[in-house]
Amino acid sequence: MGETGERGWGKVNSDTVKKGADRAPHRSLLKALGLTEREIARPFVGVVNSYTELVPGHMHLRQIADAVKAGIRENGGTPFEFSTVAVCDGLAMGHEGMHFSLASRELIADSVEVMAKGHQLDALVFIPNCDKIVPGMLMAALRLNLPAIFVSGGPMLPGRFEGKAVSLSTIFEGVGKVHAGLADESWLAGLELKACPTAGSCAGMFTANSMNCLTEALGLALPGNGTIPAVYSERIILAKESGFQVMNLLRQDIRPRDIVTERALKNGVALDMALGCSTNTILHLPAIAQEGQIPWRLAEVNQVSERVPQLCKLSPAGPHHLSDLHEAGGVSAVLKELLDAGLLDGDVPTVSGVTQAERLAKAAVLDEAVIRPLSRPYSARGGLKILFGNLAPEGAVIKQGALTEQDLVFEGTAKVFDGEAEVTRAIAKREIQAGDVVVIRYEGPKGGPGMREMLGPTSMLAGMGLDASVALLTDGRFSGASRGLSIGHVSPEAALGGAIAYVQSGDRVRIDLPQGRLDWLVSAEEEERRRQTTTLKVSRGGGYLGRYAQAVQSAAQGAAFKPVGEG
Repeated sequence: MGETGERGWGKVNSDTVKKGADRAPHRSLLKALGLTEREIARPFVGVVNSYTELVPGHMHLRQIADAVKAGIRENGGTPFEFSTVAVCDGLAMGHEGMHFSLASRELIADSVEVMAKGHQLDALVFIPNCDKIVPGMLMAALRLNLPAIFVSGGPMLPGRFEGKAVSLSTIFEGVGKVHAGLADESWLAGLELKACPTAGSCAGMFTANSMNCLTEALGLALPGNGTIPAVYSERIILAKESGFQVMNLLRQDIRPRDIVTERALKNGVALDMALGCSTNTILHLPAIAQEGQIPWRLAEVNQVSERVPQLCKLSPAGPHHLSDLHEAGGVSAVLKELLDAGLLDGDVPTVSGVTQAERLAKAAVLDEAVIRPLSRPYSARGGLKILFGNLAPEGAVIKQGALTEQDLVFEGTAKVFDGEAEVTRAIAKREIQAGDVVVIRYEGPKGGPGMREMLGPTSMLAGMGLDASVALLTDGRFSGASRGLSIGHVSPEAALGGAIAYVQSGDRVRIDLPQGRLDWLVSAEEEERRRQTTTLKVSRGGGYLGRYAQAVQSAAQGAAFKPVGEG
């Protein structure tokens, strides 16, 4: 935007609502907000705060927003705070509310577009926390392509119970222990008091923390964004610096699409593999790529996974939490390990105003128990694996980093359920046994609708000690807190006539991780017979979910809405 004029600003969008005689009515409204002439003359910066009183990850975001606004004002801007919808996945889990979680991502992106365009804002600071808010705001940033920076609310500290660190996934698994008779409700009540002790996104490497860490690798956040605990004053400083830095981005006309390129996305996938992030990242990255018109090929995830080892095992896969990762050097330390090994592109730009390599120059691993060196990784391959086969010709995803054996071949007998509620009852009744392959279908983006998370079933099985001997397959998705043989995003989904719609209880299913295969062991003739004799279930919901089901694409395309103009 050029260094013109006394303030160093070139043409800014907000001039269209405040310059000239024709804009006297607009200035009158701005003065009704209590703005001075000086404030009106400065660039207008949107502060997109996802604060809500319903989400523990957001309860402190007013303080973060105030710090962001202080940084903006210090560097010559006028901040305007506004909000978005925000669903707490933990509170929405296991009932009708989970239909709305992934679906809220598109509403978040749309609402930011409406506010930014409707008021002709010049730049944006995004303050997300929790699962769908981070990717929804990233989608908006790429769509609008205004100078922008991200500063999340940060992760929750883990609790302590019976001498061990605990988090939300611990208590979900605790429910399974109670159902298995391994613990009683009094024990569960004690854990309930300790599992979520502070504000912030839940303490493990779940979806929100995964995406907040990836935002550093993408270059859209300052170092520390993913790991500084929510309750640390260090995060308030980060928020002030982020508000200050967005004004520099505006001066230099550096925009999200200058930063988030195909190369930056590959850096994001590399970090994903090293950290062992949530499977949900494989939904969000392609949706972000679509907004930025960046090529995305699902099969290439496996290519990165084969090259990039897993250096961290964070809860629920391992004993460490985000606060441990922060003390060990944070995301920067992990990225530096990858950079030094030639596994990261260091020449990409960042919102820091320098390249990724330049801002990692002084990063170092401070605790090799948390961030292992490449010479002795937790595993030689990355945390996620994409599976293909006749049951998932468009792909499915497993968090292989949460398994004890990455070269596992598992063959079992299908037990088929149309929806999560049925399987939860079956697990509680002890009807699922070792060697079963639980198939949960009609939970996809279109068939759900909304692609619900299945943390309840996976956690119950883990609490019963069956997570390594029972496989779960779904055209829905799993929480970042899930572990074990949990395979999600099976595509095409049942509602679109994918093979998962025709599997019957008693069929054999084979999972071959070394070969990246997910196969239904029936003949081609039997598969065709079932296709001819099976009636697909069709979701006929109204309201937003009805519109969502009509517009959403396959999980293989990130469950993003179809581009405008497509049927």
